[in-house]
Order: sequence, then C-alpha cells, then structure tokens
Amino acid sequence: MTKTMKAVQWNQVTKNVEINQVPIPVPGKNQILVRIASASLCHSDLMAMGDGYISTSVSRPKPITLGHEGAGWVDTLGPGSEGKGFKKGDAIGFLYIIGCCFECEGCKVHNNHCLRQTSHTQGFTLDGFFAEYALTDWHSAIVLPEELDVKVSAPIFCAGITSFHCVESCELKPGETLAIIGCGGLGQLACQYAKAMGYKVIGIDISGEILAVCKAQGADYVFNSRTDKEYVKGIKELTGGKGVDTVAVFSAASQAYDSAPLIVKLGGVILVAGLPEKGVTFNALAIALGTFKVRGDSTGTPDRMPRAIEFIAKNKIQPEVEIYHSLDDVPAMIEKMKAGKSTKRMVVSMMEA
Repeated sequence: MTKTMKAVQWNQVTKNVEINQVPIPVPGKNQILVRIASASLCHSDLMAMGDGYISTSVSRPKPITLGHEGAGWVDTLGPGSEGKGFKKGDAIGFLYIIGCCFECEGCKVHNNHCLRQTSHTQGFTLDGFFAEYALTDWHSAIVLPEELDVKVSAPIFCAGITSFHCVESCELKPGETLAIIGCGGLGQLACQYAKAMGYKVIGIDISGEILAVCKAQGADYVFNSRTDKEYVKGIKELTGGKGVDTVAVFSAASQAYDSAPLIVKLGGVILVAGLPEKGVTFNALAIALGTFKVRGDSTGTPDRMPRAIEFIAKNKIQPEVEIYHSLDDVPAMIEKMKAGKSTKRMVVSMMEA
C-alpha cells in the first residue's frame, strides 16, 4: 500500500487552497527525501496562486503543493546522493530549484537558466514544502550548523539567503549607508546583516509595527513613507544632502521602486529584490548618465549558499518568526498575508518524531 502524507495544495482549476492526502514521494536520481521540520510562507507564494505574473504562463491541471522555503531531516538518500556528505537524520536546509544539471553555463548564473535539462521551481511548477515530506536535489542541500534550529530555519532558505546576497553584493564599506525599502521578512534580515557588516541602516516602510521591529533589530533610523510626507527630505538631511549609498528594494510595490531614485546618491546603487507584478521600469537616460546603477540578486546558486549560512550562524542571525504547528493553519496564514497583516515570517514548525 502506498504511504500517504498531508500536503497543502493550490488547485489552479478551482482557485482554492486544499489540504489533501497525497503519496509520499520516492527520491529519484540525485534526490533526497526530507521529513519536513519547518516550512514558511513567502510573499512570492501568492504568485503561485495566480496573484502574480509567474503563474500566468504555467498550466497546472493537478493541484500542486505550495511552499518554497523549507528545512528538515534527511529521511532517505536516493541513488546518486550517497556519499555526498548526508546521512539519515541530518538536519538540512535546501534551495528550491531542482531538476537542473548544476554544472552548465546557465546554472552558474542561476539554476533556472539550465541549458541541458528542464529545471523546476518547487511550490510553483513542482510540489513544494508545505507537506510532511518533500524532495530536494542533494546539490541544493546543506547540513545545518548547530547554531541554527531546523524547526524554525525554513525562512533562511529563501528570504535569509536572498537578503544576505543582496546586502553583500551592495559592496558597501563599513560606515556607509544602506536604505531598505520594505522592512518585512527580507528587509528585517537585511537590516541584521547590514548591521553585522558595519553599515548604517535606514528602514522605510508603510507599517509602523513593521518599522518598530526593524528598529529593534538595529536600524539607525526608520521612516514611514505613508504618514511622513517629508521622509525624502529627512533622509537627505541625514546624509548631508547627498542621499544614501545604496537602496535595496525588498517591497513588491511599484511605488517603492519609484521612490528609490529620490533617495540614492549620485552614482549610487539601486538593488532589485522585490518583484512587482508588472515588473520594474527605470529611467534609461539616468542609467546611461551614471546617475545611479541598477543591480539585482536572489537566492542564487547552491555554491554561494555555504558562505551565507556560515555568516548567519556566526552572527546568530535569526528571522523574526510567527510559529504555527500544523499544516492545517496554512490557509489562514495565506489569508493573513493577503490582508497585509503579517509582520513576521510565518512558519509551520513540525513536531520531531
């Protein structure tokens, strides 16, 4: 008899979130079957449910398991994953692109660009992590250092690593200023990384509650762009009139990107992390004249992951989380995020067997 498990799935046909019993997957070549310890909700998951441009080109007649942030314990090593540094019971975290070759020129840029095989994004085009078990490719996994608790570490493997790469790629020097637009889950982690790297941090958001969390995490200054109509002027005054060295935009709102050029210094960097539904537009002449530079970053490739995990563990940086203990809670978590009422990363933390 096929063993089954509980999974939270999106039905693209009925447009409903469903909690279903589905077969426990069997690991194929180079795969690891993971018993999920934690899975967390990301704003990008709303795109998987038809609230953004990612899902519009993907046809999924069968329900698909949601979630692309996960951590757990090794259950079964599939063929080809033996001898790769993993054993049953290991606490691991993992990225969410699987099926690629991890070796070609495209994969060295991002695994979604694999030139040899069809890659899949878990939670979007293939089953994700809001389930009792899930698959990952061994290439995408890493054994967690003891400083990181697997039962709450899921957000690290999207939000945490993305934020780290974004802050590091700003190439700021200690004492220089990073403005963070969008101080939710990713922005809060970026604040912690930036402070650990010795940067000044200015947090910008439309939620006073979220800004209070960011301030408590070490932000030097915070501004509510909804209630403070003079926040641009305030930031200019704090920076001697020149503007900040780098603006990292973690918000998915188009207005956030519209405001970035107003506060960055001449020749400074605007970093793209948040994903507005209709994309991002910058003034081409401003870029051509060097008024500002535009960069972007993401979870990146697995070979970049160890550096991020080492930094996070060494500096004891943890995401602010709101913990749930059942997959049955995920539909309510989704509604809370849609309503804009989530101020922390919402995590389903499973009980250890």
